[in-house]
Order: sequence, then C-alpha cells, then structure tokens
Amino acid sequence: MIDHSTTAGEKRPMNLLIVDDSAVMRSMIKRVLGMTDLRVGTIYEAGNGREALDVLETHDVEVLLTDINMPVMSGTELLRILAANPRWRSLRRVIISTDGSTARRDEVAGLHVRCYLEKPVTPEVVRDVLTAVADVDLHA
Repeated sequence: MIDHSTTAGEKRPMNLLIVDDSAVMRSMIKRVLGMTDLRVGTIYEAGNGREALDVLETHDVEVLLTDINMPVMSGTELLRILAANPRWRSLRRVIISTDGSTARRDEVAGLHVRCYLEKPVTPEVVRDVLTAVADVDLHA
C-alpha cells in the first residue's frame, strides 16, 4: 500500500505515470494537469508498457494513464501484469485509447481500470476524469 502521509496529517501530492507512444499525447495530458486543482507531484512518462514497468518498479505512482496500442508492450499486457501483482493494487488506472471497441473494453474489464476514455479526448474530459479518480485529500 502506498503511504500518502507527510507531516501533521498532510497528504503529499500524487505522482502520475503517462504511458503513450505519442509524445504529443503525453504532452497534452501534462498540460491538462495544470488545469486541475489536484496536488500533482512528479509526472513520469513512458513510451510503452515495458518502460512503464521500469518506472513503476523504481518510483511511487498513484495514477496510471495508459494507451492500449503501443510497441514493445501494449497497455493491455501492462494492465495484466499490474492486476496480477498485489504491489500495485492501489494504483488507479485510466485508459486513453483510440480503440474503444466493445471487444477491447471486455478484454480489460477485469484489470481494475477506473475509466476508459476513447481518443480524441478534450482537455476538459481528461481533467474531469483525473479529478474523479483522485482521492478528495489530493486536492489543493
């Protein structure tokens, strides 16, 4: 379990990991974070699921935003690995993908995904989803 406590009951900012093979999409999501009132700590980036696992192995991350269709390791493969490991049980998972088919959604149904967004998404939708998946005590 990830400990969010700092001193005197204050909560530390949440760390996020954005996983997408598109640098443009990662950049857009980072900009959107500035539009929220969330207490954001470090924003990590990965271009595929394998890179994301490397980040998760070495850093505390509270929210994962991942694409599905990526080279090396897909978002679905990443989510399967995360779901199978109790270490990442509290990690909040959001998918942002061009593939919003019923088959794809069914494929990730049991992988603890909080929200499935279909690209293109507006900054407002990303902001609203991030706000919804964040705990109330992570707000500024």
